[in-house]
Amino acid sequence: MSINTVIFDLDGTLLYTLEDLADSTNYALKFFGYPERTIEEVKEFVGNGVSLLIERAIPDGKQNTNFENCLNMFKQHYSDNMYNKTKPYDGIIELLTSLKQQNYKIAVVSNKFDSAVKKLCEKYFFGLVDSAIGQKENISKKPSPDSVNEVISELNSDKENCIFVGDSEVDIQTAENAGIPCISVVWGYKSLDFLYKNGASMIVYSPEEILELI
Repeated sequence: MSINTVIFDLDGTLLYTLEDLADSTNYALKFFGYPERTIEEVKEFVGNGVSLLIERAIPDGKQNTNFENCLNMFKQHYSDNMYNKTKPYDGIIELLTSLKQQNYKIAVVSNKFDSAVKKLCEKYFFGLVDSAIGQKENISKKPSPDSVNEVISELNSDKENCIFVGDSEVDIQTAENAGIPCISVVWGYKSLDFLYKNGASMIVYSPEEILELI
């Protein structure tokens, strides 16, 4: 492969965020008097944006009259508490540093809301990420290729020189829809068997292996 641009998913790929997501979900649910969710349940709910996370977590989903209020409560709490237990996975900082030293362009594309994506990247990957895009009103979320296309354009890259790295079936579908290859990581929120069943063609067990593949 002739790769010069690496586009990463965020949650479950670069950052372990599950506990902070679960804490904010349960804060919002408890505020409105609903049963809290286990961390394993939240793990199953993430990957498609916070709106769907809350839709899956709250009783009756979007039909619940408190859905929007619960979603807004989640966003407010998460914005103030998203650094409590979140951390880069082992080897990620070293991977990004090595890619940067080798003049790769680095981007992050996530279904997390855009302001949180940018703040998390600034805190944990300052100077290492060239472009970071999250879910926002004028762009369709993954698995739509829109956000990938946007960062490719922003970085003046070409699709034939790009690769996507993610931990979920959404990332596999996003890369396919964008017409670029996908590396699937096993340290995230989906199992190896799940990734294989959902079309993973390149799988890595450590960040170091990404350097070997590209």
